[in-house]
Amino acid sequence: MPHPGSRRQNRNSLVPRKPRNTAASEPSLPSRDDIVAFIARSRGRVGKREIAREFGLSGADKIALKHLLDEFAEEGAVQRTRKGFNAPGALPSSLVADITGRDRDGELVAVPSDWNEDAGKPPSILVVVPKRFGGAAPGVGSRVLLRMADGASDHRPTGRVIKLIERLRQRILGVFRRLPNGEGEVVSIEKRNADRKLAVRADDASGVEDGDLVSIEPLRGSRGGPPLARIVERVGKVGSEKAISMIAIHAHDIPYVFRKDTLEEAEAARPATMSGREDWRRLPLITIDPADAKDHDDAVHAEPDADPANPGGHVLTVAIADVAAYVRPDSPLDREALIRGNSVYFPDRVVPMLPERISNDLCSLRPDENRPALAVRMIIAADGRKLRHSFHRVMMRSAAKLSYAQAQRAVNGDTDEITGPLLEPVLRPLWAAHAALKLERGERGPLDLDLPERKILLKPSGMVDRVLVPERLDAHRLIEEFMILANVAAAETLEAKKTPLVYRVHDEPSMEKVIALREFLRTLDIPLSKQGAMRASQFNAVLQQVEGTDNAHLVNDVVLRSQSQAEYSADNIGHFGLNLRRYAHFTSPIRRYSDLIVHRALIRALHLGDDGLPADMTPAALNEVAARISACERRAMTAERETIDRLIAHFLADKVGEIFQGRVSGVIKSGLFVKLLETGADGYVPAATIGHDYYRFEEEAHQLVGAATGESFQLGDTVSVKLVEAAPFAGALRFEIVSDGGRQRPPGRRTGMVKRPRITDRKGSGARRKARSQWSKG
Repeated sequence: MPHPGSRRQNRNSLVPRKPRNTAASEPSLPSRDDIVAFIARSRGRVGKREIAREFGLSGADKIALKHLLDEFAEEGAVQRTRKGFNAPGALPSSLVADITGRDRDGELVAVPSDWNEDAGKPPSILVVVPKRFGGAAPGVGSRVLLRMADGASDHRPTGRVIKLIERLRQRILGVFRRLPNGEGEVVSIEKRNADRKLAVRADDASGVEDGDLVSIEPLRGSRGGPPLARIVERVGKVGSEKAISMIAIHAHDIPYVFRKDTLEEAEAARPATMSGREDWRRLPLITIDPADAKDHDDAVHAEPDADPANPGGHVLTVAIADVAAYVRPDSPLDREALIRGNSVYFPDRVVPMLPERISNDLCSLRPDENRPALAVRMIIAADGRKLRHSFHRVMMRSAAKLSYAQAQRAVNGDTDEITGPLLEPVLRPLWAAHAALKLERGERGPLDLDLPERKILLKPSGMVDRVLVPERLDAHRLIEEFMILANVAAAETLEAKKTPLVYRVHDEPSMEKVIALREFLRTLDIPLSKQGAMRASQFNAVLQQVEGTDNAHLVNDVVLRSQSQAEYSADNIGHFGLNLRRYAHFTSPIRRYSDLIVHRALIRALHLGDDGLPADMTPAALNEVAARISACERRAMTAERETIDRLIAHFLADKVGEIFQGRVSGVIKSGLFVKLLETGADGYVPAATIGHDYYRFEEEAHQLVGAATGESFQLGDTVSVKLVEAAPFAGALRFEIVSDGGRQRPPGRRTGMVKRPRITDRKGSGARRKARSQWSKG
């Protein structure tokens, strides 16, 4: 139905635009196609103001336009952001992409390296290579940094190559198996191709032992024969210590060996001096980190504010290792840090962004050692509001190194020889300041998901010993809140000084995901408001309704899946999850390149030295850096997740046939994903192995429902499963449901049904072999 006051009959009808600067007696809107086309061709985010200006709208027209845009967003015709609207699936101005092939005209095409699969199929980007690359031009298999063009070629996004990041190897990782005839075969470790095997000729298999992890290049085999491959590199022994993480490192081309010039520069570095620094060595700053932390890049201190104008207030200090003092722009250390983007953390090792000479020595805030730092002093009121802050380049001397548990025990009354003398002068003021910050957090209302993290403990062999969920302590929350406040202060200072920076941004959920979440919550009789833009508090209200109920895990999971992914950008759209208007990463320059950029920006803005952000680091240049480090971050997250999957699959490989308790963590048309309660291991249950009924996939309710029996399996359900198969190198597990599902009235419709073969023997059948094949293909 047309909005009242609009003359259009439908959104696609062509309505003459109102002449600009001409008064009109009634609202007159452009067509839907005109509005969507304008949003699509505009650079960046477009708001109602820009749309109204483009079409000469004012007064009542703007009110009608607002309703139209709300409708378009709900239908998915446009994508709502915190600052306006984009075309659906719009690409950023700069992005990292992998060149995958050529189109029918012979032009290079690429796909984004860090595409979010929730957004659907990745777009095919037409690649333009400037002539300046000459003979070193990137080709198929290269990873490049692209600057996206304002328009599109033949309705396709077009990107111009700014930088060749690396030439990707067209290789596959697998485990070598020696055959009796002297030849061999390689079993792929990719989860989607867990049963793929490639033959290796005897002359290519010399020097390789059975069970070795190898990198191979596929070759053309004889017609009708098995696929052939050539062994390019012997990575190591699969059963050896740390081999599991090496699989992910090689699979994702994560740089783990520092270049010679990088190491030479690190070893030549000398400790920073007092020159140009304030002397803060008498301030009893302390570090609070995990017990197994090897580097310490942040220290904290708090004391009551003596200013009578701020009764009950606090003075908070956060000091961060001054990495910028050692890693100068465009130096070997800097260039390699940008390539790595961040440190990567595996259960058995860390692949650091910076060499140990920098990260674990010169920049680690060790107790009783002089260390350079960039510090922020913040004055907060009794209710936790930050009143003002100031940044300082200092020399500090940490008073103590504490673990989270150690600090918490001391505050709870169980002190030791280190924490005893620190309890009253240092620890009590820290906890008092945190109590004030909790008041401000309660008022701000950031997204409050309950998602406990599991930690894997390894045996000396590198295999899993046990999986546990560490207790969440006030000491953890204290450090988090101090760091968040320091990050906000950094962003505020740089904005006030009009200095470009890299923000940490988190967009609000897409309208499509919000609609899906609303439909799901409706099945649980939980309302989600439709009025206005989404706020974190609306999700928190939903989470509070289910707290302590059987649906708590389910709703927390679904709310998490509805959220956008945080990333880096030189354009600020705020941080939806933290409910902050501006936010930048400042507190971990040892392990994140984004924080090093922010440090340099502060040094430049506040005239704290000659090692600040270079003048040529414009917002456009920073957007290119942001695209690269965002891609590195996603690469690290994927590698870390896959390593945990493989470690747990190895741990469970000798438990095939055992029964476990789990929770349904995903529902798709072809089956269920189940997460085990004890270990957090994820596995797949093919729908073909669930009973002998016709099942319908109900996407909105995240469930499979039997047509005849009404038996249902829904996201969040607790189920008993039997481990049927484990593929350790691929990190894949296959389960069989051995408990009954819920009961619903059999549905009347047959649309979306999945036919299940009749299975008379639950222990095995041809249907199970078929299901196993489907499982191995993803």
